[in-house]
Amino acid sequence: MTASGVAALTGALRGGAYLADRGLATAVHVALSLRRPLLLEGEPGVGKTEIAKVLAAVLDRELIRLQCYEGIDVHQALYEWDHARQLLHIRAMGEREAAGAGVSALFGPEFLLERPLLRALRAGERAVLLIDEIDRADDEFEAFLLELLSDFQITVPEIGTITAPAPPLVVLTSNRTRELHDALKRRCLYHWIDYPSADREV
Repeated sequence: MTASGVAALTGALRGGAYLADRGLATAVHVALSLRRPLLLEGEPGVGKTEIAKVLAAVLDRELIRLQCYEGIDVHQALYEWDHARQLLHIRAMGEREAAGAGVSALFGPEFLLERPLLRALRAGERAVLLIDEIDRADDEFEAFLLELLSDFQITVPEIGTITAPAPPLVVLTSNRTRELHDALKRRCLYHWIDYPSADREV
C-alpha cells in the first residue's frame, strides 16, 4: 500500500461526490489491493451504502446489491430454478423422451435464474457486490456467506461449484443491530464509519 494510492483513491471518491477520511480510504484501498471483503459498520446515515455505489461508479464496475432482511434465504440471494422454462422444456420433449432424459436434464445452467450473489460471482472483478445490512439476516444466512467470502465460490448441488474468475469487490454493511459472528469478521477487513465532525461537515 502506498500513500499515493490512498490519495488517488480519496481524490477519485471526491470526484464521485463522496468525502472519505483517510481511515476509510485506506481500508478501501487495502480491500482492493488484497481482494478481500470489506465490512463497514456505523450508525444509519453515515455513508456505508453510498460508498459502495460511488466505488462502482468511479471504478466503472457494475453495482450488484443484495438487501438483507429477516428471513432472507439462500434461494432469494443466490439462485432459483426457472420452473416455467423447465415445464415448457418437458412439454417440448414429450413425455416419453422426458422420462428417458431423467431429472438431471432439467437442472442445467440454462434453467438457472441468477440472484445477486451468483450474478456477482460470474461478473468477477467487473462488479461491486454490496451486501447491505447483513445484521438483519439470521445466523444461518450469515454462515452460508462464509464460503463466498473466503473462496469467492458457491456450490449449487445440481451443478457443482461455481468460482469467480476474479474476486468482485465485496462491501458488507451493518448497523450493528446485532453482533456478527467472528467467523464472518475474520474473512473481512473492517472499518467503523462515524458521524463527521461539525467542521468536516461544513
